[in-house]
Amino acid sequence: MRDWTLDRRAFLEIATASGTLATASPGIPGLAPGVSPPATAPFELEEATIADLQAGMASGKYSARSLVTAYLQRIDELDRKGPALRAVLEPNPDALAQAAALDAERKAKGARGPLHGIPVLVKDNVATRDRMLTTAGSLALAGVTPPRDAFIVDRLRAAGAVILGKANLSEWANFRSTHSSSGWSGRGGQCRNPYALDRTPSGSSSGSGVAVSANLCAVAIGTETDGSIVSPSTCCGIVGIKPTLGLVSRSGIIPIAHSQDTAGPMARTVADAATLLGALTGVDARDEATTASAGQSRTDYTTFLDANGLKGARLGVCRSHFMGYSPGTDALMEAALDVLKRAGAVIVDPADIATAGQTDDSEFVVLLYEFKTDLNRYLAEWAPGSGAKTLEDLIAFNEHAKDRELIYFGQEIFVQAQAKGPLTDQDYLKALDKNHLLMRTQGIDAVMADQKFDALIAPTGGPASLTDLVNGDPGGGGSFSSPAAVAGYPHVTVPMGFVRGLPVGLSFVGRPWSEGLLIKFAYAYEQATKARRPPRFAPSADLAGGRP
Repeated sequence: MRDWTLDRRAFLEIATASGTLATASPGIPGLAPGVSPPATAPFELEEATIADLQAGMASGKYSARSLVTAYLQRIDELDRKGPALRAVLEPNPDALAQAAALDAERKAKGARGPLHGIPVLVKDNVATRDRMLTTAGSLALAGVTPPRDAFIVDRLRAAGAVILGKANLSEWANFRSTHSSSGWSGRGGQCRNPYALDRTPSGSSSGSGVAVSANLCAVAIGTETDGSIVSPSTCCGIVGIKPTLGLVSRSGIIPIAHSQDTAGPMARTVADAATLLGALTGVDARDEATTASAGQSRTDYTTFLDANGLKGARLGVCRSHFMGYSPGTDALMEAALDVLKRAGAVIVDPADIATAGQTDDSEFVVLLYEFKTDLNRYLAEWAPGSGAKTLEDLIAFNEHAKDRELIYFGQEIFVQAQAKGPLTDQDYLKALDKNHLLMRTQGIDAVMADQKFDALIAPTGGPASLTDLVNGDPGGGGSFSSPAAVAGYPHVTVPMGFVRGLPVGLSFVGRPWSEGLLIKFAYAYEQATKARRPPRFAPSADLAGGRP
């Protein structure tokens, strides 16, 4: 769920911006002038929120079935045709029937809650027990039916959500090769950024991010090990929440590493992300990490939505390692700081994480070890009937199918992981201890305690780089994903503005179980700026430098 490169290139698929910012206003539109997007039909549900959709169903204007029909048509027009975004691997063949049943239930008994009848896309590493596949984008698992739904899919169904389909992703959550192209999978091909079609959507939750941004669904589920929710969210101009490790169950999700993996919501608004998060939480006997969430989780995070929520908040600005690599991004951040101050926040600048960047090698070691162990366990439990029982089998499959799976990049990370031993190895244990010491005790904990911060802030990353299937994702500085990812702490990103028509997000990172507080800050910032603008599917970025 992250981009791994030979020189540990900041772990995220965000390249340094080469241009300057046309304007520092956080609310500028995203379409470059003089760059003609493909013609698309007007869409009645464009930018519709969960509240809008519920109001429409309550009044009789919409039904769950009509919403599903509209989104499926939108997918056909934009994902299969038109700009050919390739964000959706497969629509759910049972979505219309599910929606019709939920409509009948609403009429007979009323709505179950805010997600009743709402179409949700699920990343294709999340197991669903239905007629869709669960493959992590790989042909190796094509045709395999999981024995049951993932815990979070159970939760979505119980909330009345309609599983609209499976979203494309960076194959194996971007943990196969050091030269991968984010958003590419053997099943789905190359996913495209809706703001500039020649740019990366980032990964690994690429399809989820693109689909939400392009209004192919109401909301979507992503997963993250390091950056794979927040990175595509910032590059696709949406809100992403990477929860505290253990707030959301991972059972039934194809893993990278249990010490960092989590699922989380991706949405166009903070309110929608908060609504979706509340439906995902809960203690799961199949995921022991969730036991720590007892008494800490909530089923309703919308109670934190406060437009005045920044008043009195103490926020620390993390500059070192996370700013100074992109003039346009830095200009947006300076404008964002002004907004935060005007909203009543107390800004301490700088408030650097002293240990930032010091866990690059040890993090990679931990993930290599855990990937082999965790993936083998998943294959045994969740992929019955698959020809691939182990990581070693997957390596052999890829070699056999190299004309389809290895056409652009290899599987060096698979090979490195296969060479690792059990989780009792001292190299693994030392690396894990180092990660927690540097990113928790001496990292986020230390800087937050020293200044009594409510949250740390920084740009989530720079604007999206060009898609490159020859060389893979370029190295780029500035990703703010790693501290929270390695620590297992919560991270919320919200649209901040645009650099040459490409979106950039603002991040809020906090202590464990502080999702509600981060949602409050992100919502107040969002309401003050209204920075998001829907994409217009431009062929390229605004390289002329004019005002968007």
